[in-house]
Amino acid sequence: MISLAFIIGTSMMYATPLIFTALGGTISEKSGIINIGLEGMMVMGAFMGAAIGYYSGNPWVGFLAAGAAGGFMALLHGIACITFKADQVVSGIAMNFLGPGFALFFSRIMFDGATQTLALDLDHKIPRPLNGLFQQAEGIFSKNSFVEIIFNQYATVFLAFILVFVIHFVFYRTRLGLRIRSVGEHPEAADTLGINVYKVRYISVIASGVMAGFGGAAMSIAIVSRFSPTVIAGQGFIALAAMIFGNWKPRGAMFACLFFGFSTALGIFIGQKTDMIPSAVLAMLPYIMTLIILVTFAKKSYAPAASGKKF
Repeated sequence: MISLAFIIGTSMMYATPLIFTALGGTISEKSGIINIGLEGMMVMGAFMGAAIGYYSGNPWVGFLAAGAAGGFMALLHGIACITFKADQVVSGIAMNFLGPGFALFFSRIMFDGATQTLALDLDHKIPRPLNGLFQQAEGIFSKNSFVEIIFNQYATVFLAFILVFVIHFVFYRTRLGLRIRSVGEHPEAADTLGINVYKVRYISVIASGVMAGFGGAAMSIAIVSRFSPTVIAGQGFIALAAMIFGNWKPRGAMFACLFFGFSTALGIFIGQKTDMIPSAVLAMLPYIMTLIILVTFAKKSYAPAASGKKF
């Protein structure tokens, strides 16, 4: 039972950065703008979160700075794609080069030539809001119990799951959500109804960058205690796969991210139990699952009709 709890809890923890980022990709593509630059925005968010968190001594200041950094990268993507009508895929690829480049450049400036930030101590990481409750509880809620292992998570885990339902509500229960979806399906028709297509798309793209920045910070100042060039390592692309697997819907993307988080947790669990399988093979597991999912389910997913089309 404890092993099962470990796998479930670890799956939720490693799914969190993916959930933030996949939600961001969903917001952008629902408005008709492809954002494959999520990887670069995650990297930039991971750096800014760790760096600002270290210097400010406050992880939440770092978390917000990460969102701002991701939003800035998304703004550049929006200017290229919305204002200047550049190819959205090419612009996204550029973001994936710019993000790591900016992160390493500023890291060398802020940390005496180092390509990684200094480690945050436990007091300066994202807190576990239920930790005190489990420390004092007894029985099934005591420390190292089944329940404690699953639910004693970083605050970013709870925030990510809350945002899934908030964004779902915005998409399907608010006027803003209706406008985003209409712009992503038929921008010309939306324009004739008086909807400012450019404004809606800018809001959506910048929001996607903010979410990707949060995803990067959820990795660098919660799961890990610092930024390094390999801290993201393709998770932005896994989040894109989760978005496709989830059929461009918030809750679908969440379940897909949990599946990919499970593949990471399973690799960690197997690595702890046996050394018969090389660690490099276990580290490949999430990426192998990504390829399998894309090959199996990509044809069954339907993107917004105007996704990738210029207006």
